[in-house]
Amino acid sequence: MRKVQNKKIILLVEDDPDDIYLIGEAIDECQLSARIFIVEDGEQMLDYLNQRGEYSDPDLAPRPDLILLDLNMPRKDGREALVEMKENPDLRGIPVVVLTTSSAERDMKYSYEQGASGFVTKPVSFSGLRDAVCKIGDYWIRTVQLPEEQAGDDPGEVVQ
Repeated sequence: MRKVQNKKIILLVEDDPDDIYLIGEAIDECQLSARIFIVEDGEQMLDYLNQRGEYSDPDLAPRPDLILLDLNMPRKDGREALVEMKENPDLRGIPVVVLTTSSAERDMKYSYEQGASGFVTKPVSFSGLRDAVCKIGDYWIRTVQLPEEQAGDDPGEVVQ
């Protein structure tokens, strides 16, 4: 048996269209074997993870292997969404890397206290962003092994 989809799932939680584009380009340039799903705020992130509303179809909202989370967003910011996610036993095992413009010590400390797996300040240049995304991908997509129930795999699902 092998997974139906060999690509890992990255959920990008980002409200800035330019950052969405640049992070997507960086993921492409890093040649990560990943499918990217994008939501624009913490409310959408929680709806996606809980497969509610427009994300109720599991094919349109597969369980992510990694979440890249911005902190400063409208409606529900990344801090609030991280807390709610990590309070849910079904979701807390999903790794979350905070990828934000903030370099504030309080934001970093808070993120780790709430269960973030990593904290990366977005570099200002594209080459810096690409390097950061490649390092995140090398570790979380290519290197780390997660239990199948954590990674969102269905062990019974096979390719025909």
